[in-house]
Amino acid sequence: MNNSTEIYALVKLLDDPDPEIFEHVEKRLVEHGNEVIEYLENVWETAPDATLQQRIENVVHQIQFNTVREDLNLWYQSGAFDLLKGALIVNRYQFPDLDEQKIINQIEEIKREIWLNLQYEMSSIEKVKLINHIFYNVYGFRGNTTNHTDPQNSYLNQVLESKKGNQISLALIYSTLAQKLDIPIYGVNLPQHFILGYLDESKREEHDFGVLFYINAFNKGAIFGKHDVDQFLRQLQLEPLPGFYAPCSNVEIIRRIIRNLISSYENLGATEKVAELKELQNILNNTDL
Repeated sequence: MNNSTEIYALVKLLDDPDPEIFEHVEKRLVEHGNEVIEYLENVWETAPDATLQQRIENVVHQIQFNTVREDLNLWYQSGAFDLLKGALIVNRYQFPDLDEQKIINQIEEIKREIWLNLQYEMSSIEKVKLINHIFYNVYGFRGNTTNHTDPQNSYLNQVLESKKGNQISLALIYSTLAQKLDIPIYGVNLPQHFILGYLDESKREEHDFGVLFYINAFNKGAIFGKHDVDQFLRQLQLEPLPGFYAPCSNVEIIRRIIRNLISSYENLGATEKVAELKELQNILNNTDL
């Protein structure tokens, strides 16, 4: 039996009232993977009742979730070098038909605008002020202060569309833009807040952790120093650990995005999403590479 014949036969059995038969059919369709999605979507359009439609939706979701899980695992096992790629994989959890190239193009467009105004002799502060001007004033990005726990704040396609995000999504886009322009700005995993650090490896002796200064992407790119981080940690009554000052790994950033999403969906009572996101979190909870 070739694939299309078997798929056709399986789909015809999807509305079988016998739970055992249905479970077997569902399992076999999920094993076929992405190749069956288009076929299932076509069947969904002519499905005679809501039960069959729901079953088709569940199978399609399971296939798409498996793909996200496999892609995230591959990204992690391969060294997690491309932060944007990791964020796009997580983005596909909620938006499986995501046009990744569109997002890449949107970021490239902002980068080009900054690049056109960038001058070689600019100081590090001047470069940051230029990024701030383009990112916040020209493109209108801002922190979503009115609906901070909304899961949409964590998905790049939504942030690029609405120009509103949370600390980590804005910081991720900001640092991606900077790094594409060879400006050394990286994420810093501060508790209850996610910030950016402007690095200067040559000044590692003078400046703790090689960070010249910090940037708050959630607050229009405000620049601040190590003493402000010290004070923030004192307010939280936390020990000033090195990890709160130095750039963190890409894995830590993606882990934190997933943690934010889990928290958002817990607030909404979306227990199935919470369970699936915890599965994704587990992939990244092995020792950092």
